[in-house]
Amino acid sequence: MPRIVAIDFGKKRTGLAVTDPLQIIATGLTTVATPEVLKFLKEYTSKEEVSLFLVGDPKNWDETDTDATPLVANFLPKLRRHFPNIPVQTADERYTSKMAQQAMIDMGLKKKQRREKGLVDEIAATILLQEYLQSRG
Repeated sequence: MPRIVAIDFGKKRTGLAVTDPLQIIATGLTTVATPEVLKFLKEYTSKEEVSLFLVGDPKNWDETDTDATPLVANFLPKLRRHFPNIPVQTADERYTSKMAQQAMIDMGLKKKQRREKGLVDEIAATILLQEYLQSRG
């Protein structure tokens, strides 16, 4: 069964998470520099079958756009153009970064480790993907 890839797209870095082949568990994949994300995904999809790209849709609690909303809006057509055979879906990513920070605390990571922005992005993508999997039942 193909995997689902979650994308926490950011201005500088993009966190990526992926399901297992049975699409049961979400796992952090990596964080890449945002200009390299399409190249990374091309390499990844050449080795692994992907059935869906799940892209975080950044919104404020009151449904207004964040600073990242236009960045994601510009990225989506590029992703669809580069991968015309893989569906792209967006999902609410509100609070995933805060949840990632809390998860790092709960895991017992030291303050220095918690400041690593790339790890936060990867965990946020994992949370986004796990919530998607749970919503499917």
